[in-house]
Amino acid sequence: MSSTTKPYEEKMTNCVNHLSRELASIRAGRANPAVLDKVTVDYYGSPTPINQIAAVGVAEARILTISPWDRQMLKPISKAIQQSDIGINPIDDGQMIRLTFPAPTEERRKQLTKDVQKQGEEAKVAVRNVRRDAMDKFKAMKKGGELTEDDQKKLEEEIQKITDKFVKQIDGICADKNKEIMEV
Repeated sequence: MSSTTKPYEEKMTNCVNHLSRELASIRAGRANPAVLDKVTVDYYGSPTPINQIAAVGVAEARILTISPWDRQMLKPISKAIQQSDIGINPIDDGQMIRLTFPAPTEERRKQLTKDVQKQGEEAKVAVRNVRRDAMDKFKAMKKGGELTEDDQKKLEEEIQKITDKFVKQIDGICADKNKEIMEV
């Protein structure tokens, strides 16, 4: 990989990483601590992610446990979870909070797989936009006399190979998530 294509490859890597984070927060019927990543609790005046004020663990396939390090945070954590878009009522036993994930219906699973595909397509578009920016840059460099026509062709072929690699990676990530959703 040349130093000319490196920044574009890094941008494509960021697109794939963003997709992975987004898909991790999709609730597929199994307990996954990542569903709490976007939920924040008012912790002494500042919004704080739950995983920074409590131990979050998977007790069983469908049960997530949250054990706050400060017991006074049980009620605020429960309240934050209820107000979030997770759609699960927390069970507070005075020591820890339990979240029981229901098994999604067939219809819900199909909708989730559509959502995964949509996010995958958006990630592919983002990767292709990075490729387009790179191609435009290479054309401008050739026009400005910084590149020969052969060098431009080599860089365009290289950026296309990199793009293909990331599109394939996105397809794999989406296929794995859809498999996880449909297995439940």
